[in-house]
Amino acid sequence: MISADLKAKIRRLYHAEQWPVGTIARTLGLHHNTVRQALLHDGVPLAALATRRSKADPYLPLVLETLEKYPQLTARRLYEMARERGYDGGPDHFRAFVARHRKRPPAEAFLQLSTLRGEQAQVDWGHFGQVEVDGVQRPLVAFVMVLSWSRWAFLRFGVDMRMGSFLEHHQAAFQACRECCSTTTSSRP
Repeated sequence: MISADLKAKIRRLYHAEQWPVGTIARTLGLHHNTVRQALLHDGVPLAALATRRSKADPYLPLVLETLEKYPQLTARRLYEMARERGYDGGPDHFRAFVARHRKRPPAEAFLQLSTLRGEQAQVDWGHFGQVEVDGVQRPLVAFVMVLSWSRWAFLRFGVDMRMGSFLEHHQAAFQACRECCSTTTSSRP
């Protein structure tokens, strides 16, 4: 926590003197995150705190206009276009500059799954290459069952993915779950 006097100094240096966050932090002997948090708490938008001069700033209209027309254009090609127009900075800096201004694809919504105890388990196979059994190469597979409610997992390796094996793995998983649950509940007070 910083004092009200210190917050007032930060506010004055940022708003009246137009000092950047790093200069304020060095001058007052604070960490830059402390200064940033004080300004954010004061209502300064995060985007305003991130402004820094860049060699690429004069090329922002070119980048925005080109990305509007050709959204899939690579940052490398944009860098070459800016170089043709006089940009003398490095490609890594320019790539980061383009990434900050490229429109993001719309976020996908995900449904968080919540289940009750014993309601759902998820089962899958994994392939782990080949293993030699009696001189014959067989696939090494893993059967995995995870209970959705508790995230309890069962793993068992096998050499085929036939229906009989699938059912045997299920029976073994249910037996292991029964044993695990019975020892857990019996040890509770």
